Amino acid sequence: MPAATNPALTESSRSVLRIVASHGPITRPRLGAMLNLSKPTMTAVMQELGALGLVAPIGSQQGAMGRSAAVYALGPQAGYVIGIDVGAAQVRAVAQGLDGAPLATAELKIAKQHRATSEEVAATVDEAAKAAILAVGKRSKTLRSIAVAVPRIVSRNRLGLNRRKGPETVLQQLRRSVDAPILLENNVNCAAFGELHDGAAQGRDIFLFLQIGVRIGLGIVIGGKLFRGFNGAAGEAGRMPFPWSSEHVPARERLEHYLGSDALMERCVAGWPAGVSEPPATARELFDRAQSGEREALHWVTRHAADIGRMVAGCIGFFDPGLVVLGGGVGQNPLMLDEVRRVARDLTWPTEIAVSGLGANGTVLGATRLAAEHALADILGETPDATLVLPPGSASEEETAEQSFG
Repeated sequence: MPAATNPALTESSRSVLRIVASHGPITRPRLGAMLNLSKPTMTAVMQELGALGLVAPIGSQQGAMGRSAAVYALGPQAGYVIGIDVGAAQVRAVAQGLDGAPLATAELKIAKQHRATSEEVAATVDEAAKAAILAVGKRSKTLRSIAVAVPRIVSRNRLGLNRRKGPETVLQQLRRSVDAPILLENNVNCAAFGELHDGAAQGRDIFLFLQIGVRIGLGIVIGGKLFRGFNGAAGEAGRMPFPWSSEHVPARERLEHYLGSDALMERCVAGWPAGVSEPPATARELFDRAQSGEREALHWVTRHAADIGRMVAGCIGFFDPGLVVLGGGVGQNPLMLDEVRRVARDLTWPTEIAVSGLGANGTVLGATRLAAEHALADILGETPDATLVLPPGSASEEETAEQSFG
């Protein structure tokens, strides 16, 4: 698939394209009013963007005065993007237009799951991307960018330091299949970005996304942008010292282990009273039994919610975010919310705490949104906000990947 080319656009055309991409279908008079552009300027802009295939009329809309106005949307040459969520057991790819219009979804299982090599994961990622491209078919011919969400730190400042070559291998194989920019981003950051644009944090300038599942992670949005930190490791909340007391010495990632679902189930099984019932085998079973009203299960869920509430209070003390969004397989369970709010309120100042509006889809939708923003910035001649980008390449692409990712 050939790389997309980006023509030089006038300032007025860039402004119109940006609005159409962010608002979706919109009438020409509305565009002119929003941008304070005259009718002759709007005519010239629509001719320029229309000739390039970036914007196209899709119909008309009756106005308040009875006149009909042409409705414009992104054109066929605006192209599309793909977001890919690389999970422990599966890879999910979502294709969307630059305006968020859904085009296709592909989901593939990782054969060996926990024991899969980076090459095997890479093959699954590549297959998922190809499946999404095939499903898009003739609806859009131009793939503008792909964003890949991975469960690890992604950093510009750790280039060449990685010896496991996990993300490099994934991206190199994908690079051989597509000739479009490929972005690499931390999965929790992607989930936070999804909440910012399409979930519980829409319209918020600053907020935190706390993911609680098998592991924990924190996505930080400040000034409407992801805050990644110097090493790309901002949000590695599981590395906060824990436990912190005169009787205990903190150990590396002990907090992440303590709040993870595996440790929760270890405590639950060990403390389950004899003669009541068999303890649950998984976190899902624990929450299902709590949901049904089983007293002992509800006790352990409430106890875990209190632990999460204490962590939320600590995050509020660091960032004063105004909003904390809970996500992940455990964190987004509604049974947790009231206790998390109560504990956090008792330990710090009042802060809104909400459950993810996107659920399990948040990471892949956030990755897709990152890819779309990168693609639009590229078309507009702006500098995209991205952690790591593997640009379209040819003969030297594998060498570039090895030099660029750590």
